[in-house]
Amino acid sequence: MKFKSLTVGSVLALSMATMGQAERGSDGHVNVIYWQAPSILNPFLSAGTKDVEASSLVIEPLGRYDQDGALVPYLAQEIPTVANGGVSEDLTSITWKLKEGLKWSDGSPVTSADVKFTADYCMHPEGGCAQASFFDGVVSVETIDELTTKVTFNQPKPNPYGPFMGGQSPILQAAQFADCLGAKAPECTEANFNPIGTGPFRVTDFRPNDVIQMEANPHYRDAAKPAFATLTLKGGGDAAAAGRAVMETGEFDYAWNLQLAPDVIAKMAEGGKGKPIAAFGSLVERLEMNLTDPSPELDADTRSTRKAPHPILSDLKVRKALSMAIDRELLVEVGYGQAGRPTCNLVPAPKVFASPNTDCMTQDIEGAKALLEEAGWTDTDGDGVRDKDGKKLALLYQTSTNAVRQDFQALIKQWWSEIGVETELRNIDASVFFGGDPGSPDTFQKFYADVEMYANNFNGTDPQQYLAAYRCGGEPKPESQWQGENINRFCDPAYDALIDKLANTGDLNERGKIGIQMNEMLTKDTYTIVPLVDRGRVSAHSNTLGGVVLNTWDSELWNAADWYRTE
Repeated sequence: MKFKSLTVGSVLALSMATMGQAERGSDGHVNVIYWQAPSILNPFLSAGTKDVEASSLVIEPLGRYDQDGALVPYLAQEIPTVANGGVSEDLTSITWKLKEGLKWSDGSPVTSADVKFTADYCMHPEGGCAQASFFDGVVSVETIDELTTKVTFNQPKPNPYGPFMGGQSPILQAAQFADCLGAKAPECTEANFNPIGTGPFRVTDFRPNDVIQMEANPHYRDAAKPAFATLTLKGGGDAAAAGRAVMETGEFDYAWNLQLAPDVIAKMAEGGKGKPIAAFGSLVERLEMNLTDPSPELDADTRSTRKAPHPILSDLKVRKALSMAIDRELLVEVGYGQAGRPTCNLVPAPKVFASPNTDCMTQDIEGAKALLEEAGWTDTDGDGVRDKDGKKLALLYQTSTNAVRQDFQALIKQWWSEIGVETELRNIDASVFFGGDPGSPDTFQKFYADVEMYANNFNGTDPQQYLAAYRCGGEPKPESQWQGENINRFCDPAYDALIDKLANTGDLNERGKIGIQMNEMLTKDTYTIVPLVDRGRVSAHSNTLGGVVLNTWDSELWNAADWYRTE
């Protein structure tokens, strides 16, 4: 695990010195476009990347991961370790110390009470915290003094950097969210849309699924930052329009997640107004298999648990056949080019955690057909669609609206038709699909379909928290406000035991072995998750925007305080 004691500002010290920044707000306005529009500015109520990253401009964690995956302090004085006394010798606790003099954007002091409150907020038994896995194994969070917070675990934690670390686990202001605990959390619209934060910007106007207006935080801890007085984050549209707005027209300064064919991006770059930037991390485009019956005839509670197993996908042979029919090399060629790699892994990086499994790499249509035959699915009426016990092998396959994803859907539907599967395609606006609205039937968490496709990743270079999301009981359900990332409703006591084993294993190689075993239980062994492409992160910034450092291990907007205008 890598640590850095430097401040984030020093990452770009040379560039900042060159530009000669004199005072906060001196560079005017900056425009950012996220074609998946943010729906909320509280990452504890949405696992959508768009919401987590937009929030990161305003609310911050105690520490982050930099562009190399190293841990760096943000609100904390330093990253706690055994060596500096911040982590106990027996690895059962971690003690964080806030920097002195920190203020919220309303001018009030930041204290350890805010840190403790954040834990209480996410761990509330009646609440639905999208980031609950960050607090896996936490027994208590206590304030030692105004700047010091101690987190105690139920067992030794060689990797204690779950709570309050990375963009998915920021600190909330206790005063603002005091009346928003438990089931009341999603009802606090003002707090969820306009959080008081410690980040470089504060919200002046938020229109969900549309646009956010921000201004420089007057109480930000560095008096010279941010360089921009105001910021607009425009949401919506599509990846192509976002790319053109930066690289061709110059209307925007930064465009996130250009999920476009490589030739399209190259053509846009010829516009001369901006340039694409790319890096690999742990982002995997994959198919999720629903292990429960999504039938609208069932009540919400039944649809959200394993009370009613999926009538088709509960059969491992069917899930495996669906995977075998896919040509991942062609998907990469069509969708990502050099910015993609075919993968059989949910966790493709770091290398120590990546399984050597390559079983899925070769498309095998005939093998998939044979497997379905073996499972009892045959075409009894000759219409090209297999059936069993009077039920057609028909699936609803959904994803968010995006040109590359719709290309993938079309190809996969064709391959599945070749093995006798009837597939209905559905695409949903990304702002809704990833929005986390507990009242919407169309979120990826509710998973009211048979198969769905998307990509996400984890903060930092250790997948412990990411893999812990599949613990039994972690499924989204009505009583959790439909939050939670175990969307497949996967449950295996043996897997849960590995979560605990990973949590108290210190040796990196042993951690890697356990992580690989967990990864393979979800993919190779059960085909609950069917990985497709290890995606490089591709974004773009204007030629006049300096200080940008693409980060695949945390929020892409992690160092927006250091951005500046070059001309």
